[in-house]
Amino acid sequence: MNTITKLVVLISLCLITGTSHAQDTLQKTKSQLKIESLQEYKEVITQEEKAFLKTEVETINQRLENKEITQVEAEVLKQEMAKKRALNIENRIAIIDSQIELITRNPGYYPSTQSPENEVIISIGKKKGLYIKSKNEPPKYDIRTSNQLLFAIGFNNTIIDGESLDDSPYQLGGSGFVELGWLWKTRLLKNSNFVRVNYGLSFQWNKLSIKDNQYFVANGDETTLETFHLNLKKSKFRTTSLVVPVHFEFGPSKLLGFNDRIRYQTHKQFKIGLGGFAGVNLATKQKLKYKENGNNQKDKFKSDYNTTNLVYGVSGYIGVGDFSIYAKYNLNDLFKDQAIAQNNVSLGLRWDFQ
Repeated sequence: MNTITKLVVLISLCLITGTSHAQDTLQKTKSQLKIESLQEYKEVITQEEKAFLKTEVETINQRLENKEITQVEAEVLKQEMAKKRALNIENRIAIIDSQIELITRNPGYYPSTQSPENEVIISIGKKKGLYIKSKNEPPKYDIRTSNQLLFAIGFNNTIIDGESLDDSPYQLGGSGFVELGWLWKTRLLKNSNFVRVNYGLSFQWNKLSIKDNQYFVANGDETTLETFHLNLKKSKFRTTSLVVPVHFEFGPSKLLGFNDRIRYQTHKQFKIGLGGFAGVNLATKQKLKYKENGNNQKDKFKSDYNTTNLVYGVSGYIGVGDFSIYAKYNLNDLFKDQAIAQNNVSLGLRWDFQ
């Protein structure tokens, strides 16, 4: 019994000693990791302040080129910026050195200001860790390209050779289109935002709601409208396309000037865009709803229905700010190699969310 007691005491002492040693090692590892991270961050500070200075000098040169300041004023501003950035480096590194000294004297102490801005440290096992720092860049003096979300919705129909819209086999109210895309807008002139070009990628959904109890039938290479054998509640035909829209946009804008940048603002400004689109047809679907033997039926057919693979056309918009009236016309035939050509035409509302 005495032997067992001694053995239990010995094991307990070993566990306590091992745990204490592990905690000391872990604490030491954390402290070392933090100190190494701060040492590395001193170099980051230097590079960051140099990047700020480079951008500020470019801004001063741009102002000089635009004749906003004289050569003498530009040199004075450059010297002031250089002095400011040098002092920033000196002060920020002094703060880091103070943090390193504090952690060295107190391994378990981590001041609230210890972490470099936007810093993430990940350690795995005994590895030193992974240091990640997001970029903190100064604003650009002038941004010529911006991006925006495109959303448009409205009415859709087709122009058929020899027929007017009043004689169209498609409902005017039930046929529509939706467009969703991502665009870039680039200013074409150096010192004016009057002319811009919009370009990007967008999805177009064109839907036709067929009248008079008809639906599309593909007979070989020919697609025709035929009468359904039952009373149709709904007969809809939809194409999905991926296109590249390009528009030249014209209109005034407001110039906003700041100390370190300029911006052209088109908010609440008149605009008009003229251009077109080109792309590919991704999918074609027809949906029929009807009642058979007292039961509601819904059929969905996915087929090409001899629709044109390549889609292209002209489009334009006119509006104010983000909102505009939007029109587009497909130059390609809806169906290829048909006796009577018909082309999609759309009119609706468009929003360009910047």
